[in-house]
Amino acid sequence: MINPITSQYVVSGIENAEAEEAECLIIQLDTPGGLDTSMRDIIKKMLNSTIPIIVYISPSGGRAASAGVFITLASNIAAMAPGTNIGAAHPI
Repeated sequence: MINPITSQYVVSGIENAEAEEAECLIIQLDTPGGLDTSMRDIIKKMLNSTIPIIVYISPSGGRAASAGVFITLASNIAAMAPGTNIGAAHPI
């Protein structure tokens, strides 16, 4: 679920990866969606990141729905494990 705690965790992860001069950051995503404000905070940080961000929808059977769709679209590279899906883009 994309919420303020998730947002803080992801934003902090991006900041740490940038500080360590990582080559990229991979976000493993499996979410039914979540809050619009939290999604926007994550996307803003992703779009302003100094390193490439990869969103990997996983594990098999997982999904990126609602806010997860927009987070996936904000990535530099999006990948999906077999048996996952993406869609229903209506954050709350």
